[in-house]
Amino acid sequence: MKKFYTAIAAGSLVLALSACGTSDEGNGSGAGGDADSDVETPDEDTDEEATNDGENEPLVVGASNIPHAEILEFAQDLLEEEGVDLQIETFNDYIIPNQALDFGDLDANYFQHIPYLESQIEEHGYDFANAGGVHIEPMGGYSQEYSSLSELPEGAHVIMSDSVADHGRVISLFEEEGLITVADGVDPIYATIDDIEDNPNDFNFDPSYEAAILPQAFDTGEGDVVFINSNYAIDNDLSPVDDSIAVESGDDNPYVNVIAVNSGDEDDPRIQTLLDVLHSDEVVSFIEEQYDGAVLPAE
Repeated sequence: MKKFYTAIAAGSLVLALSACGTSDEGNGSGAGGDADSDVETPDEDTDEEATNDGENEPLVVGASNIPHAEILEFAQDLLEEEGVDLQIETFNDYIIPNQALDFGDLDANYFQHIPYLESQIEEHGYDFANAGGVHIEPMGGYSQEYSSLSELPEGAHVIMSDSVADHGRVISLFEEEGLITVADGVDPIYATIDDIEDNPNDFNFDPSYEAAILPQAFDTGEGDVVFINSNYAIDNDLSPVDDSIAVESGDDNPYVNVIAVNSGDEDDPRIQTLLDVLHSDEVVSFIEEQYDGAVLPAE
């Protein structure tokens, strides 16, 4: 299935470069077939029974490996006690989980923060809803040569994700250090490189890297500082708390990672139970103990 979505993503890129677009709908499970007079049509009672039984179907959630899938794995037994059979599909990128949710192959996904979700809805026209926040992953900057942002030399190469939704996070860290200024009236959450008004050290902000390869860029010594999303940092044995030269605060952090669903499904009892369990004392304690500040429960 993941290979299928990868092919779709590659095809979409080619189409985008050709300034064309298509929208293919998946084969419905009840679509097609010849109309045969010998085939009996289920009566209304049977249809209603199947609909009601849908509440007991497995809940399929797509998630990044760390920490999302780990948190869900911890919650599985708690959900089973509540009558929810949680099935977890893991992904290692930020594109395919939303495609899978849009195609209806997932009931929900859990990998993205609110600004990214909003940007994807705007860019792709997804009809998604934020069912509820779960945790925060403070972003950190990592360097093999320097111990703080203020030590970076003139013209320093600053490597960052190609996800525009994360650019404001990096820009805010530099602005907090007084190293750059952003144009008046720009919301820090939505700030981009183009919004930098004053850059006296002529830092080279380079947003040409896919998020998943940022740890590799750090390991191979590329750039003077590399800003890595915490899920990828943790998955590569980097601690935002101990190893970064700059890290976001968890206080009033707007980058809350959420459970995303197709609009209307936020009222699904299984989704509501999932959120209740993820907000439980047991799961909150697991997050705090397992990640030691690198992942924080959302308040």
